[in-house]
Amino acid sequence: MKIATAQEMREIDRITIEDYGIPGLVLMERAGLAVASKVVELYSDKKVIVLCGSGNNGGDGFVAARELYNRGFNVKVLMLSGKDSMGPDCKTEYQIAKNFGVPVEFRKAVGAGDIHAAVVIDAIFGTGLSRPVKGHLADVFALINKSNAPVISIDISSGISSDTGEVLGEAISADCTVTFGLPKRGHLLYPGADHTGRLFIEDIGFPKELLVSEKLRLNLIDSELVSGLLPRRQKSSHKGDYGHILIVAGSSGKTGAALMAAKSCLRSGAGLVTIGVPESLIDVFQSRVTEEMILPLPDDGKGMLSAKAADEILGFAARKIDVIAVGPGIGVSEGTEKIMVQLIQKSAVPMVIDADGINSLKGNTNIFNKAKAPIIITPHPGEMDRLLKNSVEARKSGSSEGTDKINTSLSFSKATGTYVVLKGAPTVIAEPEGRVFLNNTGNPGMATAGSGDVLTGIIASLAGQGLSPLESSILGVYLHGTAGDLAAREKSEHSFIASDIIGFLPDAFAHLDTA
Repeated sequence: MKIATAQEMREIDRITIEDYGIPGLVLMERAGLAVASKVVELYSDKKVIVLCGSGNNGGDGFVAARELYNRGFNVKVLMLSGKDSMGPDCKTEYQIAKNFGVPVEFRKAVGAGDIHAAVVIDAIFGTGLSRPVKGHLADVFALINKSNAPVISIDISSGISSDTGEVLGEAISADCTVTFGLPKRGHLLYPGADHTGRLFIEDIGFPKELLVSEKLRLNLIDSELVSGLLPRRQKSSHKGDYGHILIVAGSSGKTGAALMAAKSCLRSGAGLVTIGVPESLIDVFQSRVTEEMILPLPDDGKGMLSAKAADEILGFAARKIDVIAVGPGIGVSEGTEKIMVQLIQKSAVPMVIDADGINSLKGNTNIFNKAKAPIIITPHPGEMDRLLKNSVEARKSGSSEGTDKINTSLSFSKATGTYVVLKGAPTVIAEPEGRVFLNNTGNPGMATAGSGDVLTGIIASLAGQGLSPLESSILGVYLHGTAGDLAAREKSEHSFIASDIIGFLPDAFAHLDTA
């Protein structure tokens, strides 16, 4: 499913009206009716307060008010701006509502008594807001948020930027949001996602070709998108058909990262997994592995890889390996810095680079342009910021936190030719060709040590089974999040750990296989 900006949605609106001939009032009628139907479906309460603004969002609110009033609900509309400020379609729907007998009051203040025991419909701003909410409206929003009244927002919670998810001064926290045609960025990006509640996407008659257009570059990762990516297995296949993955990971005190990446790689379907580890730690690893194989690599005498390991990694990969995953727990040293440069420049097989593999580059992002094979990087925001520090991409794209997440990922991907999996809530995937994908699975319980190592193993495994870098990233983050959601359901968000995510990967695959 595509995700739209406010401008993209306005353009879809305009084309629908001007080129397809569906009047704006028809779209407004359908939107308002969809909201009214959702109120009837979700709430048995018969008292409804509709808070209307003067634009099209307010017009949608008047339609919903009229429909609910006509169905026997106790409805009142509070118009929070003057009659003279109404747009033409909003004014038309206001007059129709009045003709039906819907009570409408024009006022700036809303009291606790107005919304007591009522369902509140937020039809104030919608997607067009670009300035901070202040004054009496900020007071109204604060009152609603402090109340126990259930709130349905139309299109997007008033006070949330549709494009960034930013709270513009003050914003309404909705229990659910009814939007039209496509989800908006502000529904999925935080803090806007926290104000959205349950999101319902309603069809109000936009032409399908506009909603699936490749001009819309941002996509939501959902079960429909990923179901076709799951690798299918032939009955006559053998382990060699499902990839041999080399995971270069671990150092003194960080052996768990390597083991979790390897376990998740196997649980995600890899045929063979070899862990490349500092040779001084070989006994530690050998006593803890079962299905995995171990490749001892030259170390620096302190339990970390030495620069000499690069040639052995490359030689082993050239003979046996389909994908290299590098970084979990390797630490940062002069040796790891040299290893990363050599691997990026010389590896003939795709790589997944995570954690200390990224940190070891220390902002040397130009090295990616010398890569021979596709590269997927999987940083969290802190690692992305360190990678961008003093680089050209940093000046182009800004921070990897908050509202710049999409632009940061896309700018870096285009500039370096890498596939970027910027972890977080939500995880953002960008490809060099300009498409971006947002993942909506996962939960706060996944903010735990080792969760990123598990993701590295999953993505590397899928790439080894023949999926493209983009497909591996999309399916990988979806499965990772789904396994986390299943773990949270069973063990609670507070109590599950990264190895539990691995334990629920079989259920995540089964869930997807039956979706």
